[in-house]
Amino acid sequence: MIRLKNEKEINGIRESCHLLADLFNEIIPKVKAGVTTKQIDDWCVDFIKKHGGRPAWWQENFPGAACISINQEVIHGIPSKKRIVKDGDLVSLDIGIDLNGYISDSSHTVMVGNVKPQHRKLVQVTRESLMAGIMACVPGNRIKDIAKAVYHVTHEQNGYGVVEEYCGHGVGLEVHEDPSIPNCPSGGPNPRIQAGMVLAIEPMINEGTGDVITGGPGDEWTVVSADGSWSCHEEHTVAVFPDHTEILTDLDYNGCSCLK
Repeated sequence: MIRLKNEKEINGIRESCHLLADLFNEIIPKVKAGVTTKQIDDWCVDFIKKHGGRPAWWQENFPGAACISINQEVIHGIPSKKRIVKDGDLVSLDIGIDLNGYISDSSHTVMVGNVKPQHRKLVQVTRESLMAGIMACVPGNRIKDIAKAVYHVTHEQNGYGVVEEYCGHGVGLEVHEDPSIPNCPSGGPNPRIQAGMVLAIEPMINEGTGDVITGGPGDEWTVVSADGSWSCHEEHTVAVFPDHTEILTDLDYNGCSCLK
């Protein structure tokens, strides 16, 4: 069931999303060669608790406040003291905050140091596809219009693999709500976009195949590209109004963004 949010609920979700944007603006400059993914996660926990929130992924029993996925890891990378960020890495940070029962969700891929041009292009195209998806997220369109927009930019124009097994979703009062928002044309429900929807739109794009595999010994979480190609994950939470769509997790909501 799709839950349309009222003004009070959207205001609460917006507050959570702005706090998440503040977190990204503080954390992104710290993601440098030599830090561990556990350090990054600890910074996230400290920030969230300091501001009266709770890591949203803890509701899902995920072992961290942030999913931290590097290079060929697509999503759900587990923070670890042993995983050290290196120069040239792509580090995807997927973070959510539960603030007074209102959930925010966003992901950004950080380019660390001397990133190769082909990997920079992957990040740029993925960001462009996210914005294309958001532009298609207007009342009267359907959910698959978002998927078509993402797929056109990533696969049809640039030949990248689009992950089909995982997708965007409704969000705000729970971590995962209806509807599902695929990133490529597919079967399944195709509801019309309405005012009151709050959606997490999140392209997960691979340089090679869109196929993925999950985990390894002792790891039931981390999703990696099936062919070992590098991946990028970008995500915003948006709210749909009768006359516009607001990017609630916009890093520039307060005029300051550290995403490059």
